[in-house]
Amino acid sequence: MKNSKFAILIITALLLTGCFSDQDDNIISASEVNDFIWKGMNLAYLYKDEIPNLANDRFSSDEEYATYLNGFDDPEALFESLIYNRQTVDRFSWIVDDFLALEQQLSGTTLSNGMEFSLRRVTPNSDAVFGYVRYVLPGTSAENAGLQRGAIFSGIDGTSLTVDNFRTLLSPEAYAINLATFNDNGTPEADDDSVTPIDDAISLTKAPYTENPILINSVLNVNGNNVGYLMYNGFTGTDAFETELKTVFANFKANNVTDLVLDLRYNPGGSVVTATLLGSLITGQFNGEVYSRLIYNSGLQANNTDFNFSNEENSLNLNKVYVLTTGSSASASELVINSLDSYIEVAHIGTKTVGKSQASVTLYDSPDFSRNDVSPLHTYAMQPLVAISVNKNDGTVPADGLIPDTQISESISNLGILGDVNEPLLAEALLQIENTFSLSSRHNQPEYLVGDSNDFKPLRKEMYIDLK
Repeated sequence: MKNSKFAILIITALLLTGCFSDQDDNIISASEVNDFIWKGMNLAYLYKDEIPNLANDRFSSDEEYATYLNGFDDPEALFESLIYNRQTVDRFSWIVDDFLALEQQLSGTTLSNGMEFSLRRVTPNSDAVFGYVRYVLPGTSAENAGLQRGAIFSGIDGTSLTVDNFRTLLSPEAYAINLATFNDNGTPEADDDSVTPIDDAISLTKAPYTENPILINSVLNVNGNNVGYLMYNGFTGTDAFETELKTVFANFKANNVTDLVLDLRYNPGGSVVTATLLGSLITGQFNGEVYSRLIYNSGLQANNTDFNFSNEENSLNLNKVYVLTTGSSASASELVINSLDSYIEVAHIGTKTVGKSQASVTLYDSPDFSRNDVSPLHTYAMQPLVAISVNKNDGTVPADGLIPDTQISESISNLGILGDVNEPLLAEALLQIENTFSLSSRHNQPEYLVGDSNDFKPLRKEMYIDLK
């Protein structure tokens, strides 16, 4: 479990700093779960200083502390009361009441039926939702069923998708998607879009699957110059996939690639270490300089960490990179853009990113918040944000996401073939490379996304540190 490696930083800080007064030796007539939640958040929560109830001197006595903890109907209510600006800043911290079930999900490879999808409201103010297939993973149920990029579905097992039920409907290991057609009525606005169910369904079954984050890599010729194209769908922190990433860049270098299009449109994030490796392969001229910094709360400043460019044999030494994004690009994807932008020109093309530059960690109810010696009295665990990524100039990713230089959205009516020179987002990047100018806006249409397939993969949208 990669997150356990990241937790080492927090555990070490707890042993070294002791940033709150431990009350375990005192009699507290409050829920042990609530005691765990407050102490864990008091220690590690990134926005601790913004929450008065997490102040080290908040309580003048054990009795006052116990009364406070007993004032909540359930642990979830206490946890939510300690979150800073849930709607705009911290949209990502969460708590679970059964970490055993969570660990079972995280113990091996992810279950997948191979259908990678986005979910969107039919119209901007509609509760009705439909899905469209972004790509299909090889060797999966979706590929065997003949599912293709661009397929539309509006229901699961005969039940129409809505903003309230899509999580429940898409969670089982087996289900059938009810196909539909999409009609934009020939306008760029979404107000008149419609989705019509058709009498056809495709049954899908999830199975253990390890997705290679390198979906596509190729060398394209643009006006006699070789352009590298890499669709990279996750910063996995896996040695084998990092080795493959280096091999891709070795091929780019051998083909004298002069420009690079980095496609992160479906990349939800992952390992900071892998993100640093990618930045080092793109550049190469900044070896040893700060690529990204991870900053903790005021009580854990000793844990602040610099991630520096590494010396990679097959670095391209580029001074400009073209990056494609959508509203599914998050975390380490945004870190790459934010960090490189301090050193080279980043031509950002697509739609606004998620706006998640924070890292989180799993905290358990144990003496040092690790998995060791966990309390036998309950199975709660929490995943609070504990650090934020900044670039060398201390610049952060805005909470509402990074806005592209050239705004162009994926058109459901014309998704194109990924990796094809005529696919709209890639075509825009190649046009800019060919003509060396940027268009201010093309086919700019809000995405109205409500979710995607990564929402159903545990910790897939987290940013974490992989200690090697």
